[in-house]
Amino acid sequence: MTLTQTIKRTSLALAAITAFSLAAAAADEKTNADNTAINKRDHSGETNTSGDQSNSSADLKITQDVRRALMKDGELSMTAKNVKIVTAGGQVTLRGPVKTAQEKTKIAQIAKSVAGGAQVVDQLDVKESK
Repeated sequence: MTLTQTIKRTSLALAAITAFSLAAAAADEKTNADNTAINKRDHSGETNTSGDQSNSSADLKITQDVRRALMKDGELSMTAKNVKIVTAGGQVTLRGPVKTAQEKTKIAQIAKSVAGGAQVVDQLDVKESK
């Protein structure tokens, strides 16, 4: 194989790789979620975010207990087990996506049973499967 043939083959391979990469990047852009409404809600101050988590030992214990209870439940999806749990002033806020309405209900029930009388605010979102 001559040097010219090697250069042509290498150029062709690089062009194919570049085209594939551009197609993959375009596909990723189409699947990105539009979180504008959620971001506006979070910045409005109307809801607790992770930055609002209290450092009091009582609030930290509630958060830890709720997380442990969720992790122990074998029926919950990993998505459900990864919801945000923010406890401040004895109020537990649950946020994030879950797969089904049943998971949403179960997480709220678990939090209420573990939180020892603390108010539980359910802001979980059920994500439709595609």
